[in-house]
Amino acid sequence: MLKPRFLSTAWPDRDHRVWIGHEVDRVDGVLKATGLAKYTYDINRPNMAWGKFLICPHAHARVKRIDVSRAEAIPGVRKVEIIQGEGEEILFHGDEIALVVADSEELARDGVRSIRVEYEVLDHLVDERNLDAIPRDRLRPGGRRRRGNVNQAFEAPTTLVVEGEYGIPMITHCCLEAHGVVAEWESEDRLTLWISTQNVSGMSGQVASAVEVPAGNVRTICEFIGGGFGSKFGPDRWGILAARIARELRRPVKIMLDRDHELLTAGTRPSGFARVKVGVDRETGKVLAWQSTLWGTGGPGGNGTSISVTPYIFTGIPNQSREAYNVRANVGPRRAWRAPNHPQGAALTMTALADAAAALGIDELEFFLKNVDLTDRPDVYTQELLVAADLIQWRKHWHPRGEGGRGPIREGLGISMHTWGGRPHNSECHVHIHPDGSVDVQLGSQDLGTGTRTVIAMVVAETLGLRPEQVNVQIGDSRFPPSGASGGSTTVGGVSSSSRRAATDALEQLLEKVAPSIGVRPADLKVSQGFIVDKNDPSRRISWKQACRQIGMNPITGVGRQPDPEDQPLASQGVGGVQMAHVAVDVETGIVRIKRFVAVQDCGLIINPKTARSQVYGGVIMGIAYALYEECIHDPITGRRLNPDMEFYKLPGVGDVGELIAHLMMGKVTVRTPDGREITVDYDEPGVIGLGEPPVISPGAAISNAVANAIGVRVPHLPLTPDRVLAALAQKGGLA
Repeated sequence: MLKPRFLSTAWPDRDHRVWIGHEVDRVDGVLKATGLAKYTYDINRPNMAWGKFLICPHAHARVKRIDVSRAEAIPGVRKVEIIQGEGEEILFHGDEIALVVADSEELARDGVRSIRVEYEVLDHLVDERNLDAIPRDRLRPGGRRRRGNVNQAFEAPTTLVVEGEYGIPMITHCCLEAHGVVAEWESEDRLTLWISTQNVSGMSGQVASAVEVPAGNVRTICEFIGGGFGSKFGPDRWGILAARIARELRRPVKIMLDRDHELLTAGTRPSGFARVKVGVDRETGKVLAWQSTLWGTGGPGGNGTSISVTPYIFTGIPNQSREAYNVRANVGPRRAWRAPNHPQGAALTMTALADAAAALGIDELEFFLKNVDLTDRPDVYTQELLVAADLIQWRKHWHPRGEGGRGPIREGLGISMHTWGGRPHNSECHVHIHPDGSVDVQLGSQDLGTGTRTVIAMVVAETLGLRPEQVNVQIGDSRFPPSGASGGSTTVGGVSSSSRRAATDALEQLLEKVAPSIGVRPADLKVSQGFIVDKNDPSRRISWKQACRQIGMNPITGVGRQPDPEDQPLASQGVGGVQMAHVAVDVETGIVRIKRFVAVQDCGLIINPKTARSQVYGGVIMGIAYALYEECIHDPITGRRLNPDMEFYKLPGVGDVGELIAHLMMGKVTVRTPDGREITVDYDEPGVIGLGEPPVISPGAAISNAVANAIGVRVPHLPLTPDRVLAALAQKGGLA
């Protein structure tokens, strides 16, 4: 049973926040900037062996014969493991056939090159863009849903019907730090894993089960990770093999995927294509009906984009008819990719709605404002639409579709809206206050680069009346109290809640020890800027270090958990966001340039605006990448991926993203609508909500809509590459 609290764990009110809500530099910034931060790739253990994979060169094949004798005969090769041998069916280019473990990376590569495999090449499917051309046995029903009467709504005399086909291709995660692991056995049943993971606390149990040892006997370490984006939750085949072979060889084994293997195997975002029919009332501009057929692929198993993604956020459309199909294609398997299903939903929905606005001949901003009541948070979206419009100077730059200028450079504006959950994950935190005044915080979380360490330091410093640099945050180790995996933007809510409660618990214990020396009750004390002070007489105070000397020989340990059923909630879920793009399109070359991109986002109580804006910038840049550049390209003849590299798998450079504006909706905001209404929303009131994923959702749709506004015709499929832009212009009837 928990002891009664005399201190509240509630977030301090706005007037009393010292660190929360203020900009603080990353506590690990210097380590990363100087190269002192150690990633999995930097781990090299004594007497370590290296592992390299032989991967399948075909999209669909059966292994007829495999000969590993030459590899086994190479001096320094210690193990050749056949993963998929004779008779095995291989379903995509890049799947693993064999693993060679050797004394060096170079010898392991030599071993891989010496393996001989004879394949029976089978029929493949790698192009799912045309639903009518996909064999029926490759399609799996993904669901049908109906609401109201779409036919009646479409046939009403005041209904304008707009039809279109839209698509967003499969892309890969492209983590700068490839997947990989170093496995070392301390004894016959005790294993340490240095692994690039988003799931430090959960990884140990997964590996322990596979190698048949108790979960507590596997230690997982990941102090820093070079990108995950949803692809690094499990140990994968290479993690399990490294652990097993390290035990067999009685030496550490390191396996890091090569770049081509990484891009082929380590996860993709499913594609999404849709034929959409929208019915809009000509007089009011309200959306009355939605009909869509959706399809896409998540790899050999199908399981593409969910039927629920369309219509995206405009779930209140009264008449809906939707059906979906999953395509079993011979491409790399899907994994969670930042905001799973949401970028596809936005790309397939917001473009169709923008086409409806253009067909009506009304301002796209006006159209979305007219229909915002079809969403689940109309006040939030109304505010964010108006704030974004002001930042991008919508009234100054907007024009009807296709009237973006007379020369070769045409400009346009586009809008998209999005949502996300961001609920907190389970988390346990321990805060240790030592007799010398130092403070350690321990929890088994991970920092994906979003500033998790900094947020934890700020929360604990706020609670204890210290500075963030006085708090030593220890994460990235499964020996620390368990915390959830970093997925679904759940981390900041989970770790901030558990660390706030743990720091409060530790502080209560300290105040109980200090109160007698000041001659007051513990409840009459507070902390302020390195001092413990009598609330009723500020002249009666004691410094933090003087107070900590009274602890005794053993440190104080405070424990905090999320959720805590005995305490008030500190985090919740549910956010909205609006993004607007201003683009310039060269109609002679088809090149699209971003002039300005505005991202307006809420995410509850913001701990650190500096790192929060950084997350928005990162998400937007990632969105610009899939809007203009990213695409997994396959040879239709051989089925091979043509661009599993950093040369032809295109990503934007610093000169390609234009001016980025990130506006965070913080505190209590009042906005006056065009019709004179005042809308007030308190964005802090829900507590902390995750932010990592929402900013990546809308760029594809916003940029696509801006390009359509600029050139007068929809480019139906992302990315908006020059050839697709020119093809759309040609279909329109010319470049002019």
